[in-house]
Amino acid sequence: MTQPTFILVRPQMGENIGGAARAMLNFGLERMRLVDPRDGWPNSRAVALASGAARVLDNAGLYGSVAEAVGDCTHVYATTARGRDLTKPVLTPERAMAEARAVIAEGGKVGVLFGPERAGLENEDVARAHAIVTVPVNPDFFSLNLAQCVLLTAYEWRRQTEPLAQAPEIERAEAIEVEKLGAHFEQRLEDAGFFFPPTKAPGMKLALRNMLSRLALTRADVQIFHGMLRQLTRPLPKDE
Repeated sequence: MTQPTFILVRPQMGENIGGAARAMLNFGLERMRLVDPRDGWPNSRAVALASGAARVLDNAGLYGSVAEAVGDCTHVYATTARGRDLTKPVLTPERAMAEARAVIAEGGKVGVLFGPERAGLENEDVARAHAIVTVPVNPDFFSLNLAQCVLLTAYEWRRQTEPLAQAPEIERAEAIEVEKLGAHFEQRLEDAGFFFPPTKAPGMKLALRNMLSRLALTRADVQIFHGMLRQLTRPLPKDE
């Protein structure tokens, strides 16, 4: 069991179950359990919304209670946006999934509870969890769609285990190349009468150099700028 099990507690709409399955598979998670889905199981609307993630639904376990669904789990998280009167650690999805990875690495089994769409998990459900997972949502509108909540948590799981792709290396321009580009700009702008009045010219040139240094130019960028300046200052052909 090398990944957490996502447990949807009394989900009300097949569409949201399908959306949750799709979100899970987006981030490499395939272990789903369902507790007493309102419209029964299987559900054709869930399959339609899964959009290619039907195998998550095909292998989903069906349980009659939360106690049964978490029976083999050694560590359980309850997702909720509402304050609770239960004394438990409260974690962000990021922190919870980092902890879950450590638990699984040590041979533990992790379950994550997601509540029904209308009111979320009951206190009796949360009481079976070791910790609460919540996100800093708008206090005036804290209701998250079931599939959205699953997506947030699945993303954090994947982010903890999959390094982000590295951007390709780029060849930065050396300081001397940026210096020469600045001189080229100054010369062309001087010829065009840009530095006016003369008393402001030193400050304008300083601002130009400062701007170029902030751009973190590549060597290709520098060459493009030189080419642009040369083209802009070429004499236009005379009409015959």
